Amino acid sequence: MNTRVLTGITTSGTPHLGNYAGAIRPSVQASAQPGVDAFYFLADYHALIKCDDPQRIARSRLEIAATWLAAGLDPETVTFYRQSDIPEIPELCWMLTCVTPKGLMNRAHAYKASVDQNVARDVEPDDGVTMGLFSYPVLMAADILLFNANKVPVGRDQIQHLEMARDIAQRFNHLYGGGQDFFVLPEVQIEDDVATLPGLDGRKMSKSYDNTIPLFEGGAKALRASVMRIVTDSRQPGEPKDAENAHLYTLYRAFATPQASGEFRRQLEEGMSWGDAKNMLYAHLEDILAPMRERYLDLTAHPDRIEDILQAGAQKARKLSRPLMAQLREAVGLRAAASTTNRNAVAKVNKGKSARFISFRDETGQFRFRLMAADGQELLLSEPFADPKAAGNVIGLLKQQPLNDLATEEKGIVSVKVDGMLISQFETALLPLVRDAIAEMAQD
Repeated sequence: MNTRVLTGITTSGTPHLGNYAGAIRPSVQASAQPGVDAFYFLADYHALIKCDDPQRIARSRLEIAATWLAAGLDPETVTFYRQSDIPEIPELCWMLTCVTPKGLMNRAHAYKASVDQNVARDVEPDDGVTMGLFSYPVLMAADILLFNANKVPVGRDQIQHLEMARDIAQRFNHLYGGGQDFFVLPEVQIEDDVATLPGLDGRKMSKSYDNTIPLFEGGAKALRASVMRIVTDSRQPGEPKDAENAHLYTLYRAFATPQASGEFRRQLEEGMSWGDAKNMLYAHLEDILAPMRERYLDLTAHPDRIEDILQAGAQKARKLSRPLMAQLREAVGLRAAASTTNRNAVAKVNKGKSARFISFRDETGQFRFRLMAADGQELLLSEPFADPKAAGNVIGLLKQQPLNDLATEEKGIVSVKVDGMLISQFETALLPLVRDAIAEMAQD
């Protein structure tokens, strides 16, 4: 069964080389791994917490989306979307807020750090603290729980937020589940092996230190200028360099093979000048970044292409978020009073229509079938069959045998198997709809 992995990047700035090495590159590499169901999103709601410049946020959304795509993220194989295009996220955020103890938020690192800074300045403890900052972990929990992510790659400073998401999920499941767990408890995936790059001054590369190396901004000229500003010690050409403690070597190693890194280190230790070392680092980075930069510039010159990709990603994501939210609304009582009326209204609209299986031949020439609800929603997509008769036999079996005898559920995913062969997988939230649709056809 696939493992769902979810990652977001806050859209409050322009990506630099450190962002690429620490988040974007490993995300793209992980998305190509077998057995991974990857979700990547632009966290633009989160950006509102720390940035009140609308133009900066709008520009950052475009630049970060283009960077991910230029770096090789394939929107056909992952779910790539913008947080603000999924209305179920803020809706779930409010539901979770209503079950989250304030004391839990009081312990959040970001909030406590703001309070400590205010106390040190001898001002009101909550001076400048917005509800966005205070309840940031709840929005993060909604991002994760809405799609029932199994793993969330984070740095160590974000572990607390994942623990809070688990606490909130457990509380909601206990209050409203009635023996059913709506949410998978996400697991932390620590990225210890991901490169943390030094900036121009040797400290961690960060916009807050103003020590970043641009990724695409300013082109090759800006990249070269930044590399030439990297701080080095006073050792002269011909003097052996301490490669292990040299920022140039750390940067080179983050983008080179072990063999190439070893050669760079050897030359430093044999007395290569810092100027020559900077030229080598620049040339190596430019070889890697130039093709991506070309794709990036083409994408940013055609923002409509990016918009189409993000909208397609949002539609893909909402195929999962809509049915889960319908289930959650029912669970908390927001639909109970009108449920009968709603069912009657739907029945009138869909009079003469019913749930149905649709068989088709896919682009590879194999045969599949879909289970469609009366309202046209796709509930189930089968695995491919080489023989159309085999697909038809399975459809017949699904109509005759109770779904509970064929289905197993694990970590929010239902697997339907016949004689040990996987037929289909779908979200647990869809199980009641699938069961009702098949029962409806069995009665016809």
